[in-house]
Order: sequence, then structure tokens, then C-alpha cells
Amino acid sequence: MTDGNNVVIVNAVRTPFGRYGGSLKDFDYYDLSAIPMKEVLSQAKISPDTVGEVFWGVGDTSPCKDAYTPVAARQALIKAGLPHETPSISFDMACVSAMHAVKLAAMTIALGEIDVAIAGGATSFSQEPLIVRGLRFSGYRLGDVKMEDPLFALGYKDFDLVAVDADNVAAEYGIDRQEQDEWSVRSHENYGAAWNSGKFKDEIMPLSIPQAKGEPQVLDIDEQYRPDTSLEKLTRLKTVYNTRAITAGNAPGMNDGAAAILVMRRKKAEELGLPPLATVVAQVSIAINASRIAEGPGYAIQNVLKKAELNIDDMSVIEINEAFACVPLVSTKLIAGDDKERLQQIRDKTNINGSAIATGHPNTASGARIIMNLMYELRRRGGGYALGAICGGLGQADATIIKVD
Repeated sequence: MTDGNNVVIVNAVRTPFGRYGGSLKDFDYYDLSAIPMKEVLSQAKISPDTVGEVFWGVGDTSPCKDAYTPVAARQALIKAGLPHETPSISFDMACVSAMHAVKLAAMTIALGEIDVAIAGGATSFSQEPLIVRGLRFSGYRLGDVKMEDPLFALGYKDFDLVAVDADNVAAEYGIDRQEQDEWSVRSHENYGAAWNSGKFKDEIMPLSIPQAKGEPQVLDIDEQYRPDTSLEKLTRLKTVYNTRAITAGNAPGMNDGAAAILVMRRKKAEELGLPPLATVVAQVSIAINASRIAEGPGYAIQNVLKKAELNIDDMSVIEINEAFACVPLVSTKLIAGDDKERLQQIRDKTNINGSAIATGHPNTASGARIIMNLMYELRRRGGGYALGAICGGLGQADATIIKVD
């Protein structure tokens, strides 16, 4: 018997993810965010005034036209046609943000504050501006001005680069360059197989992209995917930031995109005549040492399984976000311990449709993408449990278990 107070997902949709400087490069951040917010309500055929609150992962506000306190969720929801009376929160937990948005929505519903929420996030790397610091009070009258590119050596100024941290942890676990490149090839191959079988039609809404000349072009595939990826090609790539094994081929791109999930109290879904697509079973958020990012999803998975009183073997499918190829490799090894057979069993059902290396990683949207991809995969399989996990900068991680009856 189901509990009417359970939190359920009734719809979920996302834009295709664009490459850096690709098809979505000219989309205003608020407009990009508004696209799946509007679509998720349209597909569910419910009135915008049904939504009690919007929880939106933003992370970097500098791409917004109002770079200083833009209240991005607020501006996006109004553009999406939601009432001005709809509360919202825009927040930053780096790559964890969109999965944590679902957690915040579920918590607020559980508290009885609201019955319906939109949760998700958006990122536009292509809209990232260059920064000029220190001019306001320095009295510049003559001479050159230095501009800073926030995307160069992406990371945190007072800490090691996240690529360096991930590389160090991978080396501790004995995960070498070849294993990471092989996992990256697998990600593209799995994405390609999923795309060719039509799986992504469940979650991706095709976008019409205006062109300088001629008719608009329709984008209905993630631009990061490279069907010609091979181990031979990846092996030729140079490592970055003096790491042992991290390359542009075994890390995700800097991508643009947005994703939204419509969550409700089960009783409200029943009242509206909306069949639940999945039940949110358990969610956790953790933080570990800031330099141990690659282990984050592994520890979050252990915690969420304990919370749900379930076992990794109960999961039909798993996705561990490919912040780097070494992240799912480290995290699965952490879970399996020294049991090589168990490790292979876990990896066989992990990232079966690819992950960020092939799909792309607009970081504050990825957590919602993971949940919806797992949900639609379970529905195609006839039900079961699925587990998604994602790490975020400086050692944070979230994990979510969902169930499809």
C-alpha cells in the first residue's frame, strides 16, 4: 500500500546539452532555465499556479545579464509563465546542485509547506564573461588592464584544481590512464546505443535553434557525444594540468543546458489525475575532505543505501556522474572493496546509457538529468530501484534512490 505523503515525480524534461560555444551559446541564462520549467508543466497539463515553489541550482551567476544577485530562479520562473506569487530559491552546490534541488523540494513537501515543486538547474558555460578585477578604487588612468578567464584552469583559487585532486585519488586506488580512457570510450558507446534505440526521446525536448541565415535548426541530441571516439584517439591526447591521467577525452566538456523535474506529494498527484512516474525513496548529502572529490559519490551511495535499508544488489541501474572517468571508477571500487567479482557486477549496471563524458556536463543541471534518465530507464524495464550519485567541488556529494512500481 502506498503512502499518500510520499514524494513522487510526475514529469521530467531537459534541453539537449550543448557544447561550449555550440548551438546554445546565444541563449540568455534566464530563457534557458525557463525552457524546461515551462515544458515540464505543459507535458503534465497542469496550471502554473499549482506549483508551490521552485528550487533551482545556479552555481555561477556571472553568465546572467544581471551578474550581481540576479535571483535567477525568480526571473526564470516568471519567464516560464509561473505566477509572480511563486516563491523560489537559486543556490550553489556546484555539480551537486540540481540533485540537491530535488532533495530540497522533497524536504519542503514532507514538511507540509507545499504539495508541488519544480526542481532542477541550468548552466551556461558559453555565456561566461571575462572578468576585470581591482579597477574600482585603483585609479587607472594609463596602462594595460588584465582580464581573467574564469574557465581557464577551472577550479578553486585557494585549493588544488579539481582535476589534480581527482587524479591523485585515482592514483591511490591504482586506476591508471588506460582504465580511464577505456571507461570514456564505454561512455560514448553506451550513449550511442541508447540514442540509436530512442531512449533519450523520453527526457530530451528538441530545441529550435535560430540561424543567421535560413530556417531554424532542430537540436535533439547532446552535442558532447562523439560517435567516432576510440581508445586509439584518446590515447593520443595530452594530459592536462600536469596530471598523470586526466585529459580532455576522459573528462566531460564545459556544456550548456537546463533540466527540470516536477515533484509532488502523492495525494496531490492522485487529486490531479497524474500517474506517478517514480517515487523518491531516499536522498543524502555528504561532505568529505575537499581534496577527495573522486570518493564522494562512493560514500554518498553507502549512506543512502543504509538510509533506505537497501543493498547495492537491489539496484537495477546506477549512475555515478562522470565528473572525470576516474570518479565512477574510484567510487565503485570504494563500494566493492577488494571483491573484484562484485566490482565488475556493480560496474556492469553503472552508466549504462553513458554519463557526463558523452552526455555533457552543464554542472548545475546534471543532477536532475541523472534522476530523470534513471527514472525513464526503470520504466522501460518495468520497474525496480535505481541509484544516482554526483560529486561537487571541494568534496561534496549527493545520492538519490528512486523506485518505479
